[in-house]
Amino acid sequence: MSDTHDVKKDIKKYIIIFVALLVGTVITVLANEIKFNSVAMTVTLALFIATIKAFLVAGYFMHLMSERKMIYGILLATAFFFASLMFLTIWSLQPDSLIHLPHK
Repeated sequence: MSDTHDVKKDIKKYIIIFVALLVGTVITVLANEIKFNSVAMTVTLALFIATIKAFLVAGYFMHLMSERKMIYGILLATAFFFASLMFLTIWSLQPDSLIHLPHK
């Protein structure tokens, strides 16, 4: 009888996470309608929301919330490299970055 209760608890948790992902998607779409001063700000906000959604997927649907420290280390390294690449992408959008300097 306790197994049935655990399944119902897990289903409720997964439904809550699914609804949170749907809300995150709606917020991302609505954030695109907000007119910021720069494209980089819009991209930064969208990436922030996507990071939260990725944490929910990795943490709950991929069961990383209950894994050992090695998994967290790998996840942290992946998040670091992802953030670094996103920083480079946003930096390259700036008109005064090294990519946009005139060639001699």
